[in-house]
Amino acid sequence: MEPSGDIRRLLEIMAALRNRETGCPWDIEQTFETIKPYTIEEAYEVADAIERGDMDDLCEELGDLLLQVVFHARMAEEAGEFNFEDVVCAVTSKMIRRHPHVFARSDADTPEAVKLQWDAIKKAEKAERAERRARRGITEDFKAGHLGTVQRSFPALMEALKLQEQAAKVGFDWSDAEPILDKIEEEIGELRQALKEGCKDKVADELGDLIFATVNIGRHVKADPEMALRGTNTKFRRRFAHIEQKLTEAGETLEAASLDRMEELWQDAKKGERE
Repeated sequence: MEPSGDIRRLLEIMAALRNRETGCPWDIEQTFETIKPYTIEEAYEVADAIERGDMDDLCEELGDLLLQVVFHARMAEEAGEFNFEDVVCAVTSKMIRRHPHVFARSDADTPEAVKLQWDAIKKAEKAERAERRARRGITEDFKAGHLGTVQRSFPALMEALKLQEQAAKVGFDWSDAEPILDKIEEEIGELRQALKEGCKDKVADELGDLIFATVNIGRHVKADPEMALRGTNTKFRRRFAHIEQKLTEAGETLEAASLDRMEELWQDAKKGERE
């Protein structure tokens, strides 16, 4: 079998991999649940390639992410639920339906008007989806209410941000950033108290409250918390690599270095960044 830019070749490859008699043993035994972590991982690798500005990697990672879509669609087809063509049809229908200002007549001629139109269409879609699920006997409480559009499957930081954005649409929001800083101080105090009491469950609960409040300040200052944290992760990698390099140059090891020694080199890395 030869590679091809035709999506049908990828579908053929996945069908061959999943063939119960001649396919790949690993691919054959996979399920939606076992593949799910890889799907999430591939999405993050796409984001990483974008952040690094590596177009070669981005091309490859987008292919890996597309493979995940094809994999899930193939398993669904085998189960008699839907196939890849249904996935494509669903998303093209959604895009056409949500962009009447492009594909049909509409008065939405500004970004703000388009956003209002988009929200109205999504609200109608949500009602239709709820009816379909009810007919199938599917009841999911978290889908109900004003926050029902926020997926629980989102990474926790993203879910927190989306929940706050939805609540803000109906006025449940801080007026500016300053009161949120006060809230963060309050949550830090409650976390300190929980640590003193030594209750792991309460510490985890207060830690969650603190992170949620921190996400809120990020939203108010237009700093995406996920991207902010990824930036800090990159900075941590860079500074820790500096510690490791300097220790190696001095004939020392990470394992043998004291915390004070590593802190000294950490501050040296920070100084170098400022300069």
